[in-house]
Amino acid sequence: MSTSSISIKDIKRNWHLVDAKNKVLGRIASDIAQLLLGKNKAYYVPYLDSGDNVVVINAADVKLTGKKEQDKTYYSHSMFRGGLRVKTVTGIRQEHPERLLEHAVWGMLPKTKLGRQMFKKLHVFPGNEHPFKTNLAKEGK
Repeated sequence: MSTSSISIKDIKRNWHLVDAKNKVLGRIASDIAQLLLGKNKAYYVPYLDSGDNVVVINAADVKLTGKKEQDKTYYSHSMFRGGLRVKTVTGIRQEHPERLLEHAVWGMLPKTKLGRQMFKKLHVFPGNEHPFKTNLAKEGK
């Protein structure tokens, strides 16, 4: 008896619709990361991208617990002297509300070529409207 291994052509990708309205950021991000990694499938292996496509709606209405809404800060640096940029959660919510969820999910994926490939299957929208209605309809969701 031999062990069978999965190949890329055997992977079946599904589409999932996730509503983030009034959900806690970290909890929903971990659920989305599990779907993108493909850990919910029986044939999961860490060296293949066996994850599904995920469409997230209402990302602007995601909640944070405690005083994170006022206290949490996001840092980025342009690599030039004095190039440190500091943004709070409220500032990010006003400019790009979907980036809160994208940043949280990206932190839970591998930082490799495979992780970047998985992250491309995440589609986050701040409101109810999204252009993937036909793909979700094919899946019957």
